Amino acid sequence: MTKPLRLAAAGVLLVMLAGCQSTDGDSTGVVRTNEPAKGDYTAFGDAFDGLKTVSDVDYYASDQAVTEAKTQFRSENYGNAGALFYKATRLAPNDGVAWLGLAASCDRIRRFDLADLAYGRAYRLLGATPEYYNNVGYSYLLRGKLQEARANFLKAYELAPNDPTVANNLKLLSSSVRNIERS
Repeated sequence: MTKPLRLAAAGVLLVMLAGCQSTDGDSTGVVRTNEPAKGDYTAFGDAFDGLKTVSDVDYYASDQAVTEAKTQFRSENYGNAGALFYKATRLAPNDGVAWLGLAASCDRIRRFDLADLAYGRAYRLLGATPEYYNNVGYSYLLRGKLQEARANFLKAYELAPNDPTVANNLKLLSSSVRNIERS
C-alpha cells in the first residue's frame, strides 16, 4: 500500500469513527456511575438486583491501620500510633477519623506543627464534632494555652454534655489552673 493510499484509508476510518456515538437518549454528556439502572444485566446474564456495588462496601483500606493505630495509642506508643494513622491517611485521604488520630498522636509527641495540619484536615472532613473540639482542647492544654483549651472544651461540652471524656478534660483543666507547677 502506498503512503497516500494509507493516509486516505486512515482519514476515512477517522471520519467513520467520529460519527459513531452512543447516546442512550442522554445528550448531557454525563458519565454513568457504577450504580446499575433498573433492568440492567451483568456480563453473565444475571440481573443486578441484590448485588452489592462499590457504594455498599463496609470495609475500607484504612480500617486495619486505624484499628492498629488505636491499639498503639491506648498502649501509649504514640510514635507507632502516629505512623499507623499516617499510613491510614495515605490509604484513605478522606478518612476524618484517621486524620484526627494522627493529630492526637502528633500532640503526644509534641509535634504541634503537624498536629495543627492534621486538625485542619480533620475539621474539613468531620466538621464540628465533640471529638474534634475535645482533641483540639487537649492539644492546647498540652501546649499550656489554657484559654484556647477551655474554649474548645466548652464547645465540645455544648455538643455532648453527657460525654465523660469532655467532663474529665474540663476537670483536668480546672486542676491545672489551680495547681501551677514549675520545674
